[in-house]
Amino acid sequence: MEFTPQELWTHTGTPVRIVIAVMMLMAIACVYVAVDRTLALRKARKQSRLLAQSLALPMSEGDHAQALGIVKKPEFDSAYLAHLLDAGLTEFNNRPDQYGIQSTERALERVSVNEGAALKKGLNILATTGSTAPFVGLVGTIFGIINAFAGMAETGSGGLGAVSAGIAEALVTTAIGITVAIIGVWLYNFFNAWIERITDDMSVASQEFVDWCQKIILPPIDTAAK
Repeated sequence: MEFTPQELWTHTGTPVRIVIAVMMLMAIACVYVAVDRTLALRKARKQSRLLAQSLALPMSEGDHAQALGIVKKPEFDSAYLAHLLDAGLTEFNNRPDQYGIQSTERALERVSVNEGAALKKGLNILATTGSTAPFVGLVGTIFGIINAFAGMAETGSGGLGAVSAGIAEALVTTAIGITVAIIGVWLYNFFNAWIERITDDMSVASQEFVDWCQKIILPPIDTAAK
């Protein structure tokens, strides 16, 4: 028996093939989530940065009505900053006073929670793959060992030729399980760190927006009158 992928696949039993297929599906799911999150997070961050630049002038002038109009533009529909400021500006426009600011803070908190959950879409697949793939591979390892003992029983001897196919199955499924788990864990940590940076940006943006609202409703201190 030659230890090539084709030969190994030919000599594997149905249970081991099912285990390998499951692990391949897990790997494909991880790749799909990685591509989906990469495109979504890049788009969200790019649009948020463009939105921040567009809001610089109306925010500096204290024009919250114009700022709200910019936030609602279709080109910023994927920006987490747009979702955040949309809720904040809407609450503040309804009541531009101290009570309105309190409502604004609660709205910002709600949107931050929802945005965080949306950004983490699919990460549970990566976490599940990273934690369970080695055990799925272990199931294939068990079947491979069973096949090795079956080969010994058929030949009536414990020579290498009798057990090589089963041992190969066991080692291959173990290797695939560990590899898929490494991919899942690495991708999970990578995207989790990326999302944490975005979450920090949203937290800072929320605090800055509340400060901006405070400055709008409070008159400037007349230092000359002191």
